[in-house]
Amino acid sequence: MSDSNTVLKTKDTRIELRVTQEQKELLEKAAQLRGISVTAYTLSQVLPVARQDVETSDRLVLSNRDRDLFMAALENPPTLKGKLKDAILKYKDEYNL
Repeated sequence: MSDSNTVLKTKDTRIELRVTQEQKELLEKAAQLRGISVTAYTLSQVLPVARQDVETSDRLVLSNRDRDLFMAALENPPTLKGKLKDAILKYKDEYNL
């Protein structure tokens, strides 16, 4: 399995996977049907799912209402007051901004 964007790297890390005998036989049969090793078969099935899981967790999905509220706050930010305003002014003064 080769990703067109991946540079060939030395595989120097192992992952052990404990499975039942039936699961092992199933993986071996599936890999054999594709003419690849169990390792290659497992990686070809697991890596796309792992990438999708990571991409999903990295993405913030807002409802239409929340998106509209967020955009409105960006376009018309509320007036700063109180401790937040004091902290921002102190920061700007301290770093000459």
